[in-house]
Amino acid sequence: MALERYSRQMLFKPIGEEGQAKILQSRAVVVGMGALGTVVANHLVRAGVGHVRIIDRDIVEHSNLQRQILYTEEDAARNLPKVIAAEKRLKKINSEVLIEPILSDVNLDNAEELLVGFDVIIDGTDNFLTRYLINDVAIKHGIPWVYGGAVSSRGMFATIIPGKTPCYRCLFPQVPQGLGDTCDTIGVLSPITDIIGSFEAMEALKLLVGAETNPNLDQLDIWYNSFLQMDISEGHDPNCPACVKHEYEFLDRTSDKQIVFTSLCGRDTVQINPRQKIRLDFSETAERLKKSGKVEMNPYMLRFSPNEDITMVFFLDGRVLIHGLSDPVQAKNYYAKYNG
Repeated sequence: MALERYSRQMLFKPIGEEGQAKILQSRAVVVGMGALGTVVANHLVRAGVGHVRIIDRDIVEHSNLQRQILYTEEDAARNLPKVIAAEKRLKKINSEVLIEPILSDVNLDNAEELLVGFDVIIDGTDNFLTRYLINDVAIKHGIPWVYGGAVSSRGMFATIIPGKTPCYRCLFPQVPQGLGDTCDTIGVLSPITDIIGSFEAMEALKLLVGAETNPNLDQLDIWYNSFLQMDISEGHDPNCPACVKHEYEFLDRTSDKQIVFTSLCGRDTVQINPRQKIRLDFSETAERLKKSGKVEMNPYMLRFSPNEDITMVFFLDGRVLIHGLSDPVQAKNYYAKYNG
């Protein structure tokens, strides 16, 4: 009777009873329970993945409901942490799956503790630095992971298998400098997050049953009806710091790849200081942010207020002060929303 719920999945020959048995015994961790993460977790739990750990640092907001499929208006009104609201919903979907909610920020201090010991890691994040951190953990410990990203009407995904495929650092050697497009600056359509999250979940299930995964980096735009597959199977970087040299810079506190978040005593302010200095283009940054709040600037700094309570001050070298809060985790949320 327990397997009856998976009968249609087992009728699919590449999975069958043997594959379903593997799925039931498998362990998956989803990093980020926003739009992509909720889609991924929904599919994995319905498919019967035995142990699903879900990690997120944020709470449910009304602006999430347009695309984050596990949450309700009640969750937002109660300011529930996303992992708690998701656990509640997922348990109603499949009570036989062990769902483990972790209310935490994934960072270099805890990433290995949170991600090691699972059969697959799935990316549901909204920022580049966390993906580089996931990649370092995955390569160091030999864990396959699935990358995915979506913004506006476009998205992409790829499967990364240590020792077999190029790693994320091979594909994207440098962390993007300056501000990147985010859902909070240029918006996002719900169907693209559903599609990319579904592709991610499918790749994860392939990994769990031992099937061949997609060898491409797939990119699509559902508004302009474009689809591009890039064969990345030969994309290994012979000088990759992560998968060739095994220099895990995003796990190294002394690395210039780190960003330091510091609460300033008595000022209700968090300072964000990238160790790798950049030079922001204030005009381009102002153009990007003005749709999301009030922007003022002079030759030395740019002031951005996304709401009445928070002000973000950007400096030319990439340093940011966030006034109106003292919690570094909250500061990371704002930084990710508007920095990409």
